[in-house]
Amino acid sequence: MNSTFTLRLLSRGSKAILQQRPIITARSISILKNSRSANPVKITFNGIKPSKLNQLNQVRAIQTLDFGGVKEQVHERSDWPKEKFQKLFENDTIAIIGYGPQGRGQSLNAKDNGLNVIVGLREGGRSWKLALEDGWVPGKNLFNINDALSKGTIIGNLLSDAAQKELWPQFTPHLTKGKTIYFSHGFSIVYKEETNVIPPKDIDVIMIAPKGSGRTVRSQFLDGRGINSSFAVYQDATGKARDRCVALGIAIGSGYLYETDFKKEVFSDLFGERGVLMGAIQGLFLAQYEVLRERGHTPSEAFNETVEEATQSLYPLVGENGMDWMYAACSTTAQRGALDWYKPFHDATKPVFEKLYASVADGTETRRTLEKNSSPKYREELEEELREIRESEIWRAGKTVRSLRPEAKNK
Repeated sequence: MNSTFTLRLLSRGSKAILQQRPIITARSISILKNSRSANPVKITFNGIKPSKLNQLNQVRAIQTLDFGGVKEQVHERSDWPKEKFQKLFENDTIAIIGYGPQGRGQSLNAKDNGLNVIVGLREGGRSWKLALEDGWVPGKNLFNINDALSKGTIIGNLLSDAAQKELWPQFTPHLTKGKTIYFSHGFSIVYKEETNVIPPKDIDVIMIAPKGSGRTVRSQFLDGRGINSSFAVYQDATGKARDRCVALGIAIGSGYLYETDFKKEVFSDLFGERGVLMGAIQGLFLAQYEVLRERGHTPSEAFNETVEEATQSLYPLVGENGMDWMYAACSTTAQRGALDWYKPFHDATKPVFEKLYASVADGTETRRTLEKNSSPKYREELEEELREIRESEIWRAGKTVRSLRPEAKNK
């Protein structure tokens, strides 16, 4: 997409800077910016105008937002300042079981927020060694899984989905009346017929599902920000599950919390990962790259026009300003082509997405995940699949292109 942008655009959320001919006037830029606000997000605080808000302890910081005509309530971090959730959890021990990306990020954040957090892991394993490097102390806040489960009043089951199925029998003796178990994914609960993860009726069962990787959960916390998360209450035995769920969501690093239920979370999560977040995007990248290469374009040109410009220039702008803004700000040639071709792509791919959603809803994706990830040869088979992608021409070309970025040269 040559000379697409006619503005000098700086994406605050990225390092992308696009410099092209400045042929759009300041007045045009103003019009473009204003055009984004044709349907502005309407914000109230439980029906109260922001100017009328009193102290935090008098009016809860729960925003009612209009998402394209549908109103939803969103909980924000100021609803649970640190002193408030520390008081709520002052008599609790939060036992995080698992130290993958989510377990690591959430446990470190909650500990840094002043909560009594312990981690339960298999002694001597890779995660145990990583936890030691992160400063967890055996016998103080690092224990084997059984010991951590016995000590926890709030238990975070942040193991992989396959491991949750395998290790669930270790959990059940420790899930005594009044305790809380929380998940960051609805998988094991929703597909209980396959996982046999069935909590007792006299405990709270909640979910806090960050909308990003565990690395992002941690990095945004360290930057003083907070990640968007979904939350849900599956079982409220104590009558306090909802408040404790939202407060814990803030404590582990969420900035905003959107309510859902376990089923909707797991369906949308599995669908998104297999779709445009990961699966579909690799398929689209590869298809476009192959067509360009088969018609004589060089690897560098094909990669730049397929991946590099998308990820480094355009996608950050879409994330910051919206697709309509990007279309409005690009050259007329790119604009016309994008407007003409997104509909054929929509029509061609929607049946694939419908098939994918059906595969999620009927449990096919769950059975496939559990079967593959429980295989004794899981690591070897996974590495072979990743090696195929890693050694494909598109991503070998990408490695070279990435090495030419200014930040790579400055390392």
